[in-house]
Amino acid sequence: MNMPNLNLKALTVLVRAADALHELIKKDVAQYGLNPTEFSVLELLYHRGRQPIQLIGKKVLIASSSITYVIDKLETKQYVVRQACPEDRRVTFAELTDQGRQLMDEIFPKHEQVINQAFEGMEQQEMEEMIETVKKIGYQSQRV
Repeated sequence: MNMPNLNLKALTVLVRAADALHELIKKDVAQYGLNPTEFSVLELLYHRGRQPIQLIGKKVLIASSSITYVIDKLETKQYVVRQACPEDRRVTFAELTDQGRQLMDEIFPKHEQVINQAFEGMEQQEMEEMIETVKKIGYQSQRV
């Protein structure tokens, strides 16, 4: 009998864990009328302030073709506003509105608690080792 390929098992475990976390995030942010992509954009703007729209997609890992649609939806909900760059007409910034900041002030601490619960039971050293291990996998996967 062949020994199981641990790489395949590791892949399965990682993908299932990522899927479970994504579902948790999806369920959590849905109660606020958001999808995970919208929440990711709001979270970026909440923590980093005004950002060029062209860079938001790269930072929250969504296709550049989708970022305009997401910003449009957030603008319609009055959480985000666009601002033209006075120095470079090719650049447009996105920034939280007061309403968007109020929303994030309310929901981000609750969201953080949900995420903390997902990792409950893991020691700090385990978390640090997991982070380094997953980084290695991501780096190596890019080199294949």
